[in-house]
Amino acid sequence: MKIIKQFPLIILISIFVISCRTSTNKEDPINNLEKNIDENPNPKKKRMEIKFSCGEDGISEYLDDGWKILKEDSQEKVCTWKSVPATKDCNMEKDKGCKITKPDKIGEEKIYFLEK
Repeated sequence: MKIIKQFPLIILISIFVISCRTSTNKEDPINNLEKNIDENPNPKKKRMEIKFSCGEDGISEYLDDGWKILKEDSQEKVCTWKSVPATKDCNMEKDKGCKITKPDKIGEEKIYFLEK
């Protein structure tokens, strides 16, 4: 009778022991794979996107560092903004609601796609 009462406990303990043994076996191959990855590094090319706006240009620093231009693109961009009154009798200092913001200077934004 005592054996019948202890049977579920024996099954539960055996399940824990079997599951621990299985998880230890799974950890060893993962560690081996990590070592193989570290021993055989795969050199990949680095890619980068750089933007220069409103007359600034620093691409020569990257070209001197060994980067190569894959693609170059440019688009129009607003460089500075200015505030103007909406009507002739609008006082912008007293009434903030009558102030309109407009583009002041429009420049060019250059986008470079680089690879090293």
